[in-house]
Amino acid sequence: MKFTWKEDHMETTAFNYDTLHISPDDTKGFRPFQLLVASIASCSGGVFHKIITKQRTEYDSLTIDAEVERNEAVANRVEKIFLHFTITGSNLNEEKMQRNLEISRKNCSMVQSVQDSIVVEEDITVINK
Repeated sequence: MKFTWKEDHMETTAFNYDTLHISPDDTKGFRPFQLLVASIASCSGGVFHKIITKQRTEYDSLTIDAEVERNEAVANRVEKIFLHFTITGSNLNEEKMQRNLEISRKNCSMVQSVQDSIVVEEDITVINK
């Protein structure tokens, strides 16, 4: 990947779908910490989806709400990310979904990459219709 500074933001065209704008000013692009949180949440969610799909578990929706704790005293460092999963469907087994979440954590490359420097906590709410 190649990144180029453009006046007030960084750009990369290393992706097939579009140019990514990154900036400390969120009116100019994604802030770096947002991309960090997005990569962790989407990786974890993607692995979770893959696990339940292999189990042939059908669901209507899967959302992840992310909360971030930062340390202003130390370069505004990201210290904790809390991911709250909500899965909605019919006949979903709550214990099985919790186990699947634990398995996804062990297999998410982004969570594993930051595990010694950022606390990542996850929980899940299962809604059966």
